[in-house]
Amino acid sequence: MVLALVAAAVVGAGSWGLGVFGHLSEGGYEDPGSESSRAAEAVAAALGPQGGDVIVVYTPESGTVDDPAVAREVTAVLDSLPTDKVTQVASYWSGEAPELATADRHSGLAVLTLASDSSGDKLSAFHEIKDSLAVPGVESQIGGGAALHDSTSQRSKVDLARAEAISLPVVLILLVIIFGSLVAAALPVLVGGLAVLGSLGVLHLTALNTDVNSFAVNVASLLGLGMAIDYGLFMVGRFREELAAGRPTRAAVRNTVATAGRTVVFSATLLIIALGGLLLFPQGFLRSLSYGGMAAVALAAFISLTLLPALLGILGPRIDKLSLRRRRPAAAPAPATPAGGGWVRLARLTMRRPVLVVLPILAGLLLLAAPIGQVRFGEVDERVLPAGDSARQAIETVKDEFPAMSGNGVQVVLRGDAGAAPTEAEVQAFADEVGTVAGVRSVTPAGAAGDVAVLSATLTGTDPLTDAARATVEGIRALDPPDGTEVLVGGTTARNADSLDATARQLPWMALLLVGATFLLMFLAFGSILLPIKAVLMSALSLSATFGVLVWLFQEGHGAGLLGVTPAPLEVGIIVLMAAVVFGLSTDYEVFLLSRMVEARARGASTRDAVATGLSRTGRVISAAALLLVVVTGAFAFASVAMMRFIGVGMIIALILDATVVRMLLVPATMRLVGDAIWWAPGPLRRLQQRAGLQESDDIEDADGTDDGDGTGAAGEVDAGPVGGARGIGGAAGIGGAGGIDSPDDEPELAGRAS
Repeated sequence: MVLALVAAAVVGAGSWGLGVFGHLSEGGYEDPGSESSRAAEAVAAALGPQGGDVIVVYTPESGTVDDPAVAREVTAVLDSLPTDKVTQVASYWSGEAPELATADRHSGLAVLTLASDSSGDKLSAFHEIKDSLAVPGVESQIGGGAALHDSTSQRSKVDLARAEAISLPVVLILLVIIFGSLVAAALPVLVGGLAVLGSLGVLHLTALNTDVNSFAVNVASLLGLGMAIDYGLFMVGRFREELAAGRPTRAAVRNTVATAGRTVVFSATLLIIALGGLLLFPQGFLRSLSYGGMAAVALAAFISLTLLPALLGILGPRIDKLSLRRRRPAAAPAPATPAGGGWVRLARLTMRRPVLVVLPILAGLLLLAAPIGQVRFGEVDERVLPAGDSARQAIETVKDEFPAMSGNGVQVVLRGDAGAAPTEAEVQAFADEVGTVAGVRSVTPAGAAGDVAVLSATLTGTDPLTDAARATVEGIRALDPPDGTEVLVGGTTARNADSLDATARQLPWMALLLVGATFLLMFLAFGSILLPIKAVLMSALSLSATFGVLVWLFQEGHGAGLLGVTPAPLEVGIIVLMAAVVFGLSTDYEVFLLSRMVEARARGASTRDAVATGLSRTGRVISAAALLLVVVTGAFAFASVAMMRFIGVGMIIALILDATVVRMLLVPATMRLVGDAIWWAPGPLRRLQQRAGLQESDDIEDADGTDDGDGTGAAGEVDAGPVGGARGIGGAAGIGGAGGIDSPDDEPELAGRAS
C-alpha cells in the first residue's frame, strides 16, 4: 500500500509538474524594495513600459541603412508585428531616433516593447514574433532582455537533460561496483529519479502563486538527484548489512529505518535549514532557489523513508539478485581480518604527528582562499552564454556599436512630492549637478509625464559593475534634490549595488541560522560543545578555499579557455546558494565521521582510538557518497550556461576538498591536538542532550525479530550510536567493512571490543 500510494503520488505530481516550464520567470535578481526598483516602477507608471525587451540590429548585405529599399523592407516587417504582442516599436527608420544608427550608417536598430509585465508572458510573446523579424537581403541580430532570457532558458533545459543523461548511467555503474548487485544499485537511482520528478510538481504549484526563476528547476534536479542517491546508498547499504547479520526481512527493514533513516532525517534537516536561509533574502531569484532546493531535498528524504523501505520489504534477500560478483564456495572460517585497515593506518599516521598535518593543510587551504579578497560581484548578463550564442553576439554588438542603447547608463528620476512635476528649470539645474559628478560623461533628458521627469546619465566607463561606477551612483545619490522633489537613482549599476547591499544586510542572519542550527543539532546528537564548534570551523575553512578557487577560475580567468567561460564578476545569488549547499553537505560528512567516533568513545575508547574507529568505519562511506555526488553535480560542469558550470565545478572542488583533505586528515589531526577536551560539555547541558533522545535508540531487533535490551544485534554487533546509520553502511554493503577495526598495536583489547 505504501509503495503504491507514494509512487502514484510522486509520479502524478511529476507528470503535472512538467507544465512548470510554462510558468517560470527569468527575473528576480533585484531587491524589490530598493531605490533602484522604486525608480523603475516610477518610470513605468509615468511613461509606460520602456523599450529594450527586444533589440534588433539590421545590417544590409550591401549599401547602407539609408537605402530606400532597405527602409521600405524593414518598416514593412516592423509594421506587420501583432499589436497584442508588441506595444511599441522605435527604429532608425521611423525618423524618431537618428542615434539608432551607426556613424557610417552600416547598421540600424529597432527597439521593441513587448506586452505584459510578466517575464513569462514576455517570453511567450517573443517566441511568437522572433521568426517574423527577418528581412530579405538584410542581416538581423536579435538581442535584448527577452532574447537573453529565452536563450538562457532553452540552454538550461538542454544542459539539465544532458547532465542527467551523463550522470545517471555513471552513477548506476558505480553503485553496481559498490554493491555488486544490479537490483541493489538500481534502488538509489530510482529514488533520485522520483525525487526530481516530484519536485517539479512542487515547483509547478509554487509557480502558480509566486514568481519562480527557471534556474530553480536545475537546482531541484541537482540536489534531488544527488541527495536521493546518497540517501538511497545509506539505506540500501544498511539493509544489506542487516540481512547479512541474519535478521529476517521485517526486522532488517525496521532496523534500517531506525538507524540509516535517522541519519537521512538529520542530513535532510540540516540541508533544508541551510536552503531555507535563502528565504531571508528579498531577491526573488534566491527565494526561487530555496523553493527548488528544499522541495527536492525534502522529497528525497520522504521517498527514502517511505517508498524505499516498502521496496526493501518486498525484495528482501532478492535485493542481491543479478549479482555481478562470483559467489565463492563456503570455506572454513579464516582468522579475523581487521576492517578498514587502510583507513586506520591513515588515522595513525595523521595522529602521530598532528602538528605536521594541521599546519601544511591550514596553509594550503588559506592559500586557496586568498583570491576571495579580490572578489567582485555582478549580475546575470550575456556572458553567462557561450561566445557563439546569437543572443549574446547581438547584445555585444549593441554595446560596441550603440553604447547609448546598452542599458548601462544611470537612470535619475525626479518626482514631485505634492503630485506636481518639477519645473523645467529645476530639472535642468539638477542635470547640471549630475554632470559634475565624477564618472558621468553626459546627462540627457529621457522623458517626463505627470509628476515625474527622467534623466539619463552616461558613464565614462563601459563596465557598469566596477567600483568606479558604483562610486558614481553614490555620488549622484548624495546630491541634494530640488525643493519639493524626490530623487530616485536606478539603472544597472544602481540595481546591482542595491542587490549587493540587501544581500550583505541579510547574510549575517543566514550565517547565524546555519551556525545555530548546526550547533544545536550536533550538540543534541553528540553531547559535546567543542565538536559542533570544530565542525563549523572546518566547514567554513573548506567553503572559503572553494570560493577562492572559483574566484581564481571564473573571475580572474585562469583556465577560462579550458572551462569555456568568459571571466566576469560573480553572481551573488549563486554564491549564496553554493554557501548554503556546501555548508550543509560538509556538516553532513562531519556527522557521518563523528558518529562512529562518539560511539567508540562511549564504549570507553581513548580519543586516539575513537578517531581511528570512526575513520575506519566511515572513510569508505564518505568517499563513496562524495564520489557519487561528484558525478551527479560534476555533470553540470559541462553545461553551456556559465552559472550551471560554476555550480558544477564548485561542487567538485568542495566535495574533493571536504571529503578528503578536511574530513580524512584535518579533522582527525585536530581532534588529536585538542585531546579529551573535545568531548566536554557542562553537566546540565549533557543531561539535556540525553533527555532529547536524538542518539540511536536501544530497541534494535535481533536476528529473531526480538528486541535486545542491551542494544546489541545478532553476532554481538553493537548497534547503538549517537546518530543512527552513519556507522552501519559497511560490511555486507561492501563499502565499510563489517568486522572489527585495525586498532593500534598497543590497544589489542579495543579491537576485540569494537569487533
